[in-house]
Amino acid sequence: MHRFNEADAGAAEEALLACCGSHRWALRLTAHRPYPDIESLLAAASEASYDLRPADLTEALADEGWMPQPLLGMRAPGSQAAHTALRAAHAAYEARFGHVFVVCLERVAPEEMLDTVLSSIRTRLANDPDEERLIAADELRRIALTRLEHLVATQSEAAAR
Repeated sequence: MHRFNEADAGAAEEALLACCGSHRWALRLTAHRPYPDIESLLAAASEASYDLRPADLTEALADEGWMPQPLLGMRAPGSQAAHTALRAAHAAYEARFGHVFVVCLERVAPEEMLDTVLSSIRTRLANDPDEERLIAADELRRIALTRLEHLVATQSEAAAR
């Protein structure tokens, strides 16, 4: 926590943008430093996530689309047919909602990821756009909190060396 709290504002904002691509979210968390502990930081991050305006959410979802990684679930073990179905489901989701599919997979075993992602996409394709934005926003919040927790833990480990 000390390293995050003491970082200059630009470095803190950049680190936060790796957790959630909303500049408003990152600026808000940066401005409210120092945080006494990780729990306080996570609570502030969660609150800031709930306060995202539609444009902020659009920005964060667009940033997820630029991440240099394969489609969600594509690295998971599975058959060629399952991976083909997953690519098609991702394409259908993006065509319907105009942004990448996001889901927090924090507690999902690697061998269950492909099925979990495919099932989630298929279920969520039935949502109306407003309902899906709310679900995507909550999934993005959960992902950001996981990334933030990892960021602070990594910084603490690096500082301890």
